[in-house]
Amino acid sequence: MKFATKAIHEGVEPDSATGAIMTPIYQTSTYVQDGVGNHKGYEYSRTLNPTRHALEKNIAAIENGNYGACFGSGLAAIDCVIKMLNPGDEVISTNDLYGGSYRIFKTIFEKYGLVFHFVDMTDLSKIQEKINERTRLIWVETPTNPMMNIIDIEAVAVLAKQCGAILCVDNTFATPYLQTPLDLGADIVMHSVTKYLGGHSDVVMGALVTKEESLAMEIYRIQNSSGAVAGPMDSFLVLRGIKTLHLRMDRHCENGEKVAHFLKDHPRIDKVYWPGFPSHPNHEVASKQMRGFGGMISFTLKGNRLEDALRIVKNVRVFSLAESLGGVESLIGHPATMTHASIPKEEREKSGVVDSLIRLSVGVEDVSDLIEDLRYALD
Repeated sequence: MKFATKAIHEGVEPDSATGAIMTPIYQTSTYVQDGVGNHKGYEYSRTLNPTRHALEKNIAAIENGNYGACFGSGLAAIDCVIKMLNPGDEVISTNDLYGGSYRIFKTIFEKYGLVFHFVDMTDLSKIQEKINERTRLIWVETPTNPMMNIIDIEAVAVLAKQCGAILCVDNTFATPYLQTPLDLGADIVMHSVTKYLGGHSDVVMGALVTKEESLAMEIYRIQNSSGAVAGPMDSFLVLRGIKTLHLRMDRHCENGEKVAHFLKDHPRIDKVYWPGFPSHPNHEVASKQMRGFGGMISFTLKGNRLEDALRIVKNVRVFSLAESLGGVESLIGHPATMTHASIPKEEREKSGVVDSLIRLSVGVEDVSDLIEDLRYALD
């Protein structure tokens, strides 16, 4: 079954009671049993809810996985993965990743005895240098947030298998429409569903997908025990959003390419970070493992002055200055003071998050309006 068909139909069945084609919102906390242990598969909505269950099956299908689990946020999904580890275990992560991921690793889990290494994963030797007998998890973002670095999932999967570590890939930027990490050797895929999967900036949610039953059982155990589950209304909204994911991503990619080329030719721009450029680091890897280059773009300004960046993000009229990404509307942000403010300045700048860096989430509006808006703000 092709992607668009799976996105619309997988995990979704007409309501058995009424024939409703849309999955009902089962806004209930508990379920009546005919006798002790005699129920219809649902006992308590923290453990399993029919609306969430349909979404979990749907997300698993579009990621080419067998098991899906949805959480109250992307960070709750990350929390679940890290809770699979034990004190003394070591994690290797990219040095360019979402600030919230860095924050939960360093300020929450490090004090429980976990050790985190942040390396440039575009250089496989940097990963190999940190692998030892205590390595239990390799955490990959690709494309990375916000520098759009491309990491070779298949190559990292080989390293993970050699040392017996779990490979988890944050696939938020690419979505399963553009990239399916499980097919490239990853053990778990993570999503901030809030972004492209929901697609309309009206829900907060996270998800994990795997092919392995043993990993799935541990994910479900932690999901149920910790209780950070997605609610039925949010699950309904995401099910609806995924039905148009393929259509939206095509437009995000189309608009993103045109905006990236506009920025590249603008005299005030220093560097543009977009994996579709042949000059982009690891462009050949992106071409191999992705089916499109997406609508996320970062760029820096000549002179690298903070005041110039702040003036530009304030002067846009079609783009909205806001955190988050992946909605139908275009967003502009300043990572150093917004999404990545929790990372110390010295660490931020090592990975390229300098004062003039601006990040765009290019939406699905008319691209000529987006380009004119950026031209106005830049000039």
